[in-house]
Amino acid sequence: MCLAIPARVTALLANDEARIEVGGVHKVISIALVDEVAVGDYLIVHVGFAIGKLDPAEAEQTLALFAQMAQLDPSNPAPYQ
Repeated sequence: MCLAIPARVTALLANDEARIEVGGVHKVISIALVDEVAVGDYLIVHVGFAIGKLDPAEAEQTLALFAQMAQLDPSNPAPYQ
C-alpha cells in the first residue's frame, strides 16, 4: 500500500532537494524525480521523494479533506490546519 500526500514547497535547496510544509510540519525531501519545481508548487510526496506535481486547487481540496477526517477522529490531538 502506498500513501502519498500533497505538500507545498517553501524553499529550494541544493542537490535536488526542497523544504516542504504540510499541516505545519516542515521536512526536506528529494525533488530529483520532478522537473521544474518552484517555491509555492504543490508536490505529491511519498517517503521523502516528490513523485509528481499537483494542481493547487486539487491540493487544497485534498488537504481540506484530510482536515475533515482528522476532526472525526477524537484520538487525534492535532488535526491538519
